[in-house]
Amino acid sequence: MTATYGVVQGQESAFPKAEYDARVAKARAGLAEAGIDVMIVTGPENIFYLTGQQTPGYYTFQALLLPVDGDPVFVVRQLEFFNFTANTYITDAVIYQDTDDPVRVLMSLIEAKGLKGKRVAIDKRGWFLPIATYETLIAALGTVHDAAGVVEKLRMVKSPLEVEKLAIAATYVDAGLRAGLAAVRAGNTENDIVAAMMGAAIEAGSEYMGMEPLVSSGPRSGVPHGTWKRRELQAGDPAFLEMAAVHDRYHAALMRSAWIGTPPAEALDMMKVCQEALAVSLDAIKPGVACEVPHIACQKVIDAAGYTDNFRKRLGYSVGISFAPDWGEGGILSLNAGVKTELQPGMTFHLPPALRIYGRFTVGVSETIVVTETGCRVLGTLDRALVQIA
Repeated sequence: MTATYGVVQGQESAFPKAEYDARVAKARAGLAEAGIDVMIVTGPENIFYLTGQQTPGYYTFQALLLPVDGDPVFVVRQLEFFNFTANTYITDAVIYQDTDDPVRVLMSLIEAKGLKGKRVAIDKRGWFLPIATYETLIAALGTVHDAAGVVEKLRMVKSPLEVEKLAIAATYVDAGLRAGLAAVRAGNTENDIVAAMMGAAIEAGSEYMGMEPLVSSGPRSGVPHGTWKRRELQAGDPAFLEMAAVHDRYHAALMRSAWIGTPPAEALDMMKVCQEALAVSLDAIKPGVACEVPHIACQKVIDAAGYTDNFRKRLGYSVGISFAPDWGEGGILSLNAGVKTELQPGMTFHLPPALRIYGRFTVGVSETIVVTETGCRVLGTLDRALVQIA
């Protein structure tokens, strides 16, 4: 390995060089199959998958230029260069200053590499592709092809090294939920619960998460995707807790529910249905089965119990590499009606069946799993029961 001003190439890389070489080779094969000569990669998740580059500074322009033939080149802001050096094994970078137009720097690179006039593609579904950037590409190149799905297809099935990262992340999220549930008591605030969750997960080893925990209590818990808001818990309150934790950008997530005092009968019944729906879904996960099958199994349980209107969502979504604003890979693969993609060993999902009486309470339970040769492996260890606090 080489060093640049004391920073050793790849010193903080999440994987050995061979892992990235294999990923790049597969991506190039996908590009060739799609008739693409060179791909511009701007999404932080896909950049990380192919190179190992990670930074919270992805709000500034970064791009990987990946030709079918020839070495990859990274366009990077000066401030991020040594971060890039530490995280990747790529030695070819074009650095731009804060006074430069980075998209024009990218265009100059494409021309210098003799790629102008070739079939250049970009992920047109990418969150980090502003309209202005795309218009500049069109003006310079005339036609820009779509590489959406080329890298995402590879990310669907995790390698053994990736599964190992997820399994470690699951131990962090276990620690966070365990601490959060222990903090559910009258007199504490939602902030106290989140502080306990975040503190325990980070103390266990977690890095910064792709999305904040979802924690709410009392009637607030009956609103989907509520976050903590200083509310003080009282006797008789429900509490809803969901979070992810991270190891080398790989996320595992977990959802649990609690109640201070005796829950009403309808909440107990809904929680029982959630637990049964999760159990049958896990039983339905096997290689060769379509992604919609576990969702349909879950939906049947919920429909039979009369809670169809309380569950208007997919059963689950793939998890793995994430940066804000999400902790999931739901844009890659969902466990949902109509998704015919077959499950394969190495696919990883978060399954969070939850039922709500809107404006009153939510109950739910979840697991992060890995598809195996015979079924699935649950990564979490926490009991799935509704926690009742006396």
